[in-house]
Amino acid sequence: MLRIFISLSFVLILFGCNNSEIEGYKLSDKGFYFKLLGIGEMNKYVTEGSYVTFHIQYATADDSVFFDAIRTAKIENPQYPGAIEDCFFMLSEGDSASFYINADNFFQKTLESTLPDFIPINSYLKLNLKIIAVKTPEQFKKEKEEFLAWVEDFGEYEKKVLKNYLDKRNISYSPFDTTVYKIPEKAGNDKNVELGDTVVVHFEGYFLNGKLFDSTRKRGEPFSFVYGTEWQVIKGLEKAIGLMHESEKSIFVIPSFMAFGKEGSSTGLIPPYTSVVFEIELLKVGKKE
Repeated sequence: MLRIFISLSFVLILFGCNNSEIEGYKLSDKGFYFKLLGIGEMNKYVTEGSYVTFHIQYATADDSVFFDAIRTAKIENPQYPGAIEDCFFMLSEGDSASFYINADNFFQKTLESTLPDFIPINSYLKLNLKIIAVKTPEQFKKEKEEFLAWVEDFGEYEKKVLKNYLDKRNISYSPFDTTVYKIPEKAGNDKNVELGDTVVVHFEGYFLNGKLFDSTRKRGEPFSFVYGTEWQVIKGLEKAIGLMHESEKSIFVIPSFMAFGKEGSSTGLIPPYTSVVFEIELLKVGKKE
């Protein structure tokens, strides 16, 4: 009964006053709009230094989603009032909420980039956020040490598997931890990719055994992002796209240190120390103005 009372009181506090230019959302004292979608246990709040596993979606103000992922990150002190970290600090483990934040500030101050072509100046960025787990730095360190002890032998095994894969396909094997491996399929035009450009790609991700684990084509729409910004794609995919030209199609073999690393993906889909293959088609390069 107490839990229900606390939850209802929290909702009333959040939504009791709703003087907002966005219907259903309340204006926070940090300058962004928010709407609580679900309440967790309310006993593990996000604070500065917390390690948080979360499901995040970025969308345009008219609800067109252009980024959707599960991530784990250390939440630091906000760089400015209304920064994305302030959204996290409103929530606890199990909570979910929707926010409208200043798009200019997010791209220019948080990502240190420019606005993508599909987001107008002086507009809002919609952010949907669900907090999956909240851990203190001590908890995170302990769990990481235990996990790495369990997988420490996987690194050498990966090197053998990757070398066998490349040898079978007559791909030159360079020393490990230095590069991604490129297999050109279709040449592009002269337009290359530079930091700050908005790129549009189709990609399909495979394990070395050929099993598909991700595909923009299956989702029915290409993926667009500002090249060089954080929280967008894995390092190997970013490096691969940087080696391409507009309209090009190539296959890249990416070692784990440039993919999902020693820990694997946060969803558990990609195991630790797993090399992956991406077939990428660079559809468009929108040059930074």
